[in-house]
Amino acid sequence: MRKFLENLLQGVHQSTLKSSQKEILRNLEMMKAVSLYKKIYYLNDGFICGKLDINLKGVGFIEVFDPKFIRDVIVENRDIKAAKQGDIVLAKLIKSKKTRLKAKILMNLKPAFATSVVYTKKIGKTIMGVNLKSGLAINLKATQKSLKSLLDGTLLKIDNKTDEIIEVLGNINDDFMDEKISLALYNKNDEFSEICEQEALSFGNFVDKNMYENRVDLTNFNFCTIDPVDAKDFDDAIYFDEKSNTLYVAIADVSEYVQPYCAIDKEAKFRGFSIYFPHKSVPMLPRNLSENICSLKPNLDRLAFCFKITLDKNYNVIKEELLSAVINSKKRFNYDEVDEILKIKKYNDKNMLKMLLNLDKLAQNLKSLRLKNGFDFQNSELKLTLDDKNKISSTRFETQSPSHSLIEECMLLANKAAAKCIDRGIFRNHDTADDKKMQNLKDDLLALNIDVKFDKNLVNYVSNIQNLADKMGIRQEVDKLIIKAQKRAVYEEKSRGHFGLGFDTYTHFTSPIRRYSDLLLHRLLKAKLNSDEKLFNYLLLNIQDLCDELNILEREADKVSYDFMDRKFARWAKDKIGQNFRCYINENENIVTAKLNDKFKGARIFILNYTNDILTPVLVQIYDVDIASAKIFGKVVKKLDV
Repeated sequence: MRKFLENLLQGVHQSTLKSSQKEILRNLEMMKAVSLYKKIYYLNDGFICGKLDINLKGVGFIEVFDPKFIRDVIVENRDIKAAKQGDIVLAKLIKSKKTRLKAKILMNLKPAFATSVVYTKKIGKTIMGVNLKSGLAINLKATQKSLKSLLDGTLLKIDNKTDEIIEVLGNINDDFMDEKISLALYNKNDEFSEICEQEALSFGNFVDKNMYENRVDLTNFNFCTIDPVDAKDFDDAIYFDEKSNTLYVAIADVSEYVQPYCAIDKEAKFRGFSIYFPHKSVPMLPRNLSENICSLKPNLDRLAFCFKITLDKNYNVIKEELLSAVINSKKRFNYDEVDEILKIKKYNDKNMLKMLLNLDKLAQNLKSLRLKNGFDFQNSELKLTLDDKNKISSTRFETQSPSHSLIEECMLLANKAAAKCIDRGIFRNHDTADDKKMQNLKDDLLALNIDVKFDKNLVNYVSNIQNLADKMGIRQEVDKLIIKAQKRAVYEEKSRGHFGLGFDTYTHFTSPIRRYSDLLLHRLLKAKLNSDEKLFNYLLLNIQDLCDELNILEREADKVSYDFMDRKFARWAKDKIGQNFRCYINENENIVTAKLNDKFKGARIFILNYTNDILTPVLVQIYDVDIASAKIFGKVVKKLDV
């Protein structure tokens, strides 16, 4: 929607309008906010469109979708009307004696979320609802008598259109409520409808390969899966034929079971992505699909969409074939097991050992070729362990190991191969970093005594930075700053390449169980394989709108996971008020935050009345915690020696 509203500033021709855009224009016309001139629509002067932010005092700020507005436009509380935090709104500028522009909201063009979450709180003699995101108190559509029967801190899910209470979630003081809160904040569901569950069950529990005569039978091949130890859905399996130097990347054929516009497809499209918590996952597909008939479980025949990739002796790709196949994975490995095998070079199955060693060699060579144009980052992912009371019992950072790299390089090769098969569809694009972010990166690096001469070849420039960071022993921390300086990868209908990976074209093919983008791509590829141009074009209807929606859903899925971790850390910190912990400064621009770096690691702590360079080690005293917003507040006791 944002791009369309931005285009209205220059004019949008009638012939280019999509059905969803026509509806927006009807609303804008009703408010006399647009004009039609020679079949071109323009946004009228005095009207603005943008994203609404609301501060704790109830004052609104509109981020205007027009580059000439350098600062946000203020909206007084009385002029916000029913708009909520994050909504995309239409507003009209109003006269003001002050130099800062002001506006009043006329219409909510797109709500940020269908629902919001509040907790009950007695303010004076009235029970009100306090919004968990904004902290604003609102009047609830319920009698005071009924509200007074609820415990203080009762969590309520509110319909943002009607402001009606649609669900009582529990109580904010309950440790087991965090999962429900995080999901409800972003209007995500854990449960599936009865019709979705029935559809999933209808496919049964096993595959009879005799029913699929047109598929390539690869059940005798020595495929294996390599996943986290607690994984329940296995959507990729690999096999390497050393004699022909051919890699097979087999991916669960979800599109065989989930047809466009069926109940499961509609729900998967609504979810977009699976969501991962420390103790469980919220899958995109019903578990009878994601963890059963679609999952490439060991010693079971499964339908797969498979890339057969042949390489020359220098590991350059010379042939790529896409196969509809049946496979039978012979072994389910976890990362730790494969790391141990690669380390000691021993395993009871000689053929599997040989294949794993050859795959490791393949991955190393593929990575070496890739890094001539792409980046190599030492990523570490924060993992929490919860006890039986749903409290944090431990934290750890999971770093990339040889087994992770082995799988990653195979998946990258398949994703790259898939992108070559289509000219239009769904691609994973990543732009180069902009000048402002690169300057901020340079300033942060200078504060760390990393002064590297700028090179227009950003791969060389980043490599030189990383080499110096390696010598200083701060490589992971510096890599995080470099990643922060880059733009976010997005889904788009046309390929523009992937800057970070150094690929001319790239897409997501390898995870249709947990990403709707991959499921959609599978359908496009099948239509292409079958030379079904009519179906291919049908699947492309409104494809860019779907890409835009998936970009939003991807960010939301990440936010749900992060919100849950923030809530767990906030509950941990509530019992630690007054105590001191080792941290380091990790943000110092608009706000100052520190990251916990003690026995427990990773919590974000908001710091007041102190600033210092990024990565500065400090001792922080926790002085307050807001469970509702999941924020921890601290003050720096002293700067620590490195």
